[in-house]
Amino acid sequence: MKEDKKNRRQHLHLCVSDIQMSEAFVNNMFLAFSGGLQDAYTYNTRDGVFSNAQTGNVVLMSQLIMSGKWRAALHYLFPLIAFIAGVIVVEGIQGKFGNAKRLHWRQGVLLTEILILFGVGFIPYKWNIIATVLVSFSCAMQVQAFRKVRGYAYASTMCIGNIRSGTEALSAYFREKNPELLKKAGYYFGIILFFAIGAGIGGNLSIKYGISVIWICCVCLFISFCLMFVEKVE
Repeated sequence: MKEDKKNRRQHLHLCVSDIQMSEAFVNNMFLAFSGGLQDAYTYNTRDGVFSNAQTGNVVLMSQLIMSGKWRAALHYLFPLIAFIAGVIVVEGIQGKFGNAKRLHWRQGVLLTEILILFGVGFIPYKWNIIATVLVSFSCAMQVQAFRKVRGYAYASTMCIGNIRSGTEALSAYFREKNPELLKKAGYYFGIILFFAIGAGIGGNLSIKYGISVIWICCVCLFISFCLMFVEKVE
């Protein structure tokens, strides 16, 4: 037990020193805000389909399939396939350009996301299925490329894993009184907060202003892109 606590303290110390900007909280709060906005955007303006909450899409798709509504189920199947494709594409990009010097491969992913989401803002409602496929692909690229905040594994486009990890760290803090565990919980719940803010703002603005609201995500992602020119933070 003592050895486990010692190893945990060493791991926590390593996680909070010499952090790349891609893992910095200030960078990932923009990504989380964008992730929440994207999900609310597609749900409210694109036929009630989630762009990154694929669990919800699977539930709704399965319900429609078992009700014999095969055509309606495609609205949830295609974004799911696009999400899978996005993960595969980014995994390939990382493998091929992981050692690039001029531009970090994650910045390349962000630029691709920005272009995709900017284009989505022009897609009319009658082609909603194309829009949701593109946003789901973009979300998958983001969640695959940015997988840590301050050294801790997390997801910028969904909450369930972050809630579990944050609660686990908080529970461990009350047991061990290690302040680093409290910081860890704070990072997770902070990400959840910015995701929720993005979802709330995105949902309300999408209802009021429609399909062009997705461009707010482009601004957030561009800020993240610029921040990453700073290589490391304390």
